[in-house]
Amino acid sequence: MITVVIADRLGKGQNVAKGVEAAGGRAVVVPGMGADMRLGDVMQQENADMGISFCGSGGAGALTAATKYGYPERHGMRSVEEGVTAIEEGKTVLGFGFMDQEELGKRLTAAYIKKYGDQ
Repeated sequence: MITVVIADRLGKGQNVAKGVEAAGGRAVVVPGMGADMRLGDVMQQENADMGISFCGSGGAGALTAATKYGYPERHGMRSVEEGVTAIEEGKTVLGFGFMDQEELGKRLTAAYIKKYGDQ
């Protein structure tokens, strides 16, 4: 089962988590305000396969995780399709504008499993 860490600047992410779980993944939602800045740290703690960050610009948490831990990232995304393409291109840390949507979690998890398997 893949583990996906979800970190939202405003402490949200519960809808994305529902989608991750519906697609067969394990979701870890980082609690609290500014959670996006802790994405990489929690990914390390949880030995996560993928991380999803949300903030206004869609980049801060993803860039911080990539800089600190070397995760391949794409940021500034605004659609589910952009996220699926990023996974297909080998990115494992994804930065979005605010998009706490179940469909996003479901489709990203499914794309990851399609590319890498369910481990």
